[in-house]
Amino acid sequence: MILAAEGADVPLLRQLEREAGKAFTPLGMDLVAEDEPPSSARLRSFLAAGRAWVHVVGTTPVAYLIADVVDGCAHVEQVTVHPEHAGRRIGFGLIEHLATWARARGLPALTLTTFTEVPWNGPYYLRCGFRYLRDSEITPGLREIRAAEARAGLDAWPRACMRRELLSPDPPHEG
Repeated sequence: MILAAEGADVPLLRQLEREAGKAFTPLGMDLVAEDEPPSSARLRSFLAAGRAWVHVVGTTPVAYLIADVVDGCAHVEQVTVHPEHAGRRIGFGLIEHLATWARARGLPALTLTTFTEVPWNGPYYLRCGFRYLRDSEITPGLREIRAAEARAGLDAWPRACMRRELLSPDPPHEG
């Protein structure tokens, strides 16, 4: 079940991020694996803006998504699923929830930035209906995000911007 994230969820969201980050270690991506989760204050800003959701099993959040609005599109800032719950379409469900939220606000697309060669990143988002943007399609806000990622050292691995149009009412079928 997807719910709006609440203040009490913040410590658990940070822990979810730490647990999910461990999957990057076997890929030699220790910088990513050891990266500090978003701060409590940053997470609370997404909650206050109404752009943070959790997927709960029972009453416990096992995944979350936080979103921004970048250049008039809903931007997936972060989507994280606890490794014990991976492969159950939970992340896809959160992305679809964001797509519904964005459509209700008249936003034309979802965007995100991601690693292109990590199976649960770029290849996964392709299956979710996203496409890679050509350099000429990258908007100013996405360029700013990518520049910040580069300064943080994330360009040590191939990264890209992606977009999913929201014109069609039919969601893609992740699989």
